[in-house]
Amino acid sequence: MDLPVMPPVKPMLAKSVKKIPPGMQYEAKWDGFRAVVHRDGPELVIGSRTGKPLTRYFPELVAALPSRLPERCVVDGEIVIAHEGRLDFDRLTERIHPAASRVAMLAERTPARFIAFDLLALGDESLMDTPLVERRAALEDALRGAGAPVHLAPSTTDIDVARGWFERYEGAGLDGVIAKPLDLRYRPDARLMYKIKHERTADVVVAGYRFHKSGPVVGSLLLGLYDDHGALQHVGVCAAFTAQRRAELVDELEPLRMDPPDGHPWAAWTDESAHETARLPGAPSRWSGKKDLSWVALRPELVCEVGYDHMEGSRFRHTAQFRRWRPDRAPESCGYGQLQEPVSYDLGEVLSGGGSGA
Repeated sequence: MDLPVMPPVKPMLAKSVKKIPPGMQYEAKWDGFRAVVHRDGPELVIGSRTGKPLTRYFPELVAALPSRLPERCVVDGEIVIAHEGRLDFDRLTERIHPAASRVAMLAERTPARFIAFDLLALGDESLMDTPLVERRAALEDALRGAGAPVHLAPSTTDIDVARGWFERYEGAGLDGVIAKPLDLRYRPDARLMYKIKHERTADVVVAGYRFHKSGPVVGSLLLGLYDDHGALQHVGVCAAFTAQRRAELVDELEPLRMDPPDGHPWAAWTDESAHETARLPGAPSRWSGKKDLSWVALRPELVCEVGYDHMEGSRFRHTAQFRRWRPDRAPESCGYGQLQEPVSYDLGEVLSGGGSGA
């Protein structure tokens, strides 16, 4: 491979802001695997956000991309998988599997798509120092008529259209809007773009905690919500405490500690088969590897309010943020019914640029 921009490339990143800033190019924020694709004739490399190759996990894209991309190019985008009209991150994570036969089976059953939103090189020319508006025009020209499973990410410079996307697209599994300065040059691993994500709160049951990697202090609180059958389901964690607060929490939570955890709603977490019928902490994961997934069980009597952006199925998609304790709330009152459900929106409309106004 001999391209003006060679792999690995760490993609340019975004920093969080509260409101959509004016005077920029706007795109939907895709919930998938960030990927930089290098193509030099028959050679193809799909690099992850960290620079490690994803190529072996998406054989259907390896087969499809050469006929849909320019002969020699470097394209930044997102790999996604759709299910029932919306993005499905859980099905995407299933692809990171050591068995090629398993990957091939999933590639046929739930094929991935590549959403392209930036062009880093074309032919013998690097576009890294080219302003965004020119890169976007070149990308549109390069992908004209490409066709599925390659899609050009819809974009607009109309802030009112972007605000509409922010409200509607969540129903298709997208999680916000990205704003990019029009004169932005491409800078790998630099947070020069802006992301605007949904912010919501929920009251959840604290049913355990994990120790922090730095020592015997609280690293994260394990959170639960009661389902319609009265079972406490593990929905995620909240973290981001100061070092002092981590130490204080160990003492504060000690009276609730269950050791052994007999009778705890999640006591069966060490039984791999139990994870098939309930949401429990410590589920086996290809991402965690040999990471210690053990946790300290607490009597599920404490309620706290957390901030979160959006749900992935029955759990928080990202780490929630601790807001405050809620001593006025009974644990059994913390159910899924309190969560705001986005209005359903067809992913096909997003991918076709329907209503983009671009």
